[in-house]
Amino acid sequence: MEPEENGQVTQLLAQWVQGDRGALDSLMPLVYRALRDIAARYLRSERSGHTLQPTALVHEAWLRLVKQDPSSFENRKQFLALAAHVMRQILVDHARGVRAGKRGGGAVKTTLSGALDYSAERADELLALDEALDRLARVSPRKSQVIELRYFGGLNVEEMADFLGVSIATISREQRLAEAWLGHAMEG
Repeated sequence: MEPEENGQVTQLLAQWVQGDRGALDSLMPLVYRALRDIAARYLRSERSGHTLQPTALVHEAWLRLVKQDPSSFENRKQFLALAAHVMRQILVDHARGVRAGKRGGGAVKTTLSGALDYSAERADELLALDEALDRLARVSPRKSQVIELRYFGGLNVEEMADFLGVSIATISREQRLAEAWLGHAMEG
């Protein structure tokens, strides 16, 4: 996103917070590409042969984001951080549905397009990661947020440092520690 677009996004978010629903219509084309990039970064890590579609994930995330209280985000960074969290929740919800079906739980209603076709193995991995991230958040909320912003939001170290108001060295250290903690937690 160009710096000029960043300013526009922040301005449109401010207008939306003030009750201007028309700002939301103007916001969508500006953030769509950024949301799609977030979804594509996450889904790029999938094994070949999976037909995961970032577009379906972005559309579902957008529908959930516009239902949020607009005061939840004042600027583009907060909006994208919330988008990363929402996408994580969508993927986890879908993985739970896959797991329930695998275990004979019957069909689980989900709003995510059937194009997001996780294997049962991938669903279990995602659910284990989600559970480990929740445990990490209880121990160290910032470390959990760093992982979420990095892997679900696609933010780089500089963007995370700016968003969280800490140094780049702190982010690098937090990410390394969080990854080690998660690796250990997921082994068990």
